[in-house]
Amino acid sequence: MVASWHSFSKQTGGLFELWKKLGGDSLIGKEGLRRVLPIGNQLWDWSKKTHVMGVLNLTPDSFSDGGKFQSVETSVSQVRLMISEGADIIDIGAQSTRPFASRISAEEELDRLIPVLEAVLEIPEIEGKLLSVDTFYSKVASEAVNKGAHLINDVSGGKLDSSMLNVAAILRVPYVVMHMRGDPCTMQKSENLHYEDLCKQVASELYMQAREAELSGVPAWRIIIDPGIGFSKTTEHNLEILMGLSTIRGEVAMKSLAISHAPILIGPSRKSFLGEICNRPDAFERDPATVAAVTAGILAGANIIRVHNVRDSLDAARLCDALLKQKRKRGPHMM
Repeated sequence: MVASWHSFSKQTGGLFELWKKLGGDSLIGKEGLRRVLPIGNQLWDWSKKTHVMGVLNLTPDSFSDGGKFQSVETSVSQVRLMISEGADIIDIGAQSTRPFASRISAEEELDRLIPVLEAVLEIPEIEGKLLSVDTFYSKVASEAVNKGAHLINDVSGGKLDSSMLNVAAILRVPYVVMHMRGDPCTMQKSENLHYEDLCKQVASELYMQAREAELSGVPAWRIIIDPGIGFSKTTEHNLEILMGLSTIRGEVAMKSLAISHAPILIGPSRKSFLGEICNRPDAFERDPATVAAVTAGILAGANIIRVHNVRDSLDAARLCDALLKQKRKRGPHMM
């Protein structure tokens, strides 16, 4: 069935062009049409608004807030704060993926993660929210989902652990496929920063990762794609991605209509390219630039924004959603 679906999308124009002629994304929200993603026995409607994913780093060496949330108490307090500020998803990570970060074992990652995950699942505020585990280890993903996490956010897209895709398929949870060349230690090496056509190549490589996930048993309707801002990208590359999300969707659509309509997640929050552009060496001073970056990304087609400062980013998301809603009312020629 999947092969037949893909064969349609390879035809000239194909289903992608037919969908656009029928009205395309302007139809979403009308006549009962929604874009949904199954989570457990629920259908998560991710098309009605931009969703905000709040970041919780349990690492001592993360670039933005390393060491701040190493105790269960401070971690739970931060989760409560992010939820009170409007976070839809909490993304918990216990392994640093900053450039040149050294890798810890799955066991050490679990030692950091599980006590916090268990405590977070106990707080009443978590009701109705989604919990994401940020890991590239299949063992960590499996343990976290069995404890109650709802989705897997894998910066390697299945490339750093050969069991990850099979485990994600067995767990039957949404799986974030992110674009990265190499690993955190090698991703900023010159060979991984060379692109002839950035958006086209990122789209092609993302599609290949998503296809591997599909072939391993993760259906397209459980896949979320992330172009990997800051991962094997220069400052110029990051800017091009923020402005080129629709191009990436279009390129993916040439190979798979289903994957091209997956939710797009972006994570520019407090990253070094913002500091470089705005002359803000301290990551904590990059929140205004982060708001600008997520605004550009949402207007270009992002559906989920991964951020440290939930309150200000949510305001940006709400304004962008209002602008996009107004654009749909006025027709395709506005903006």
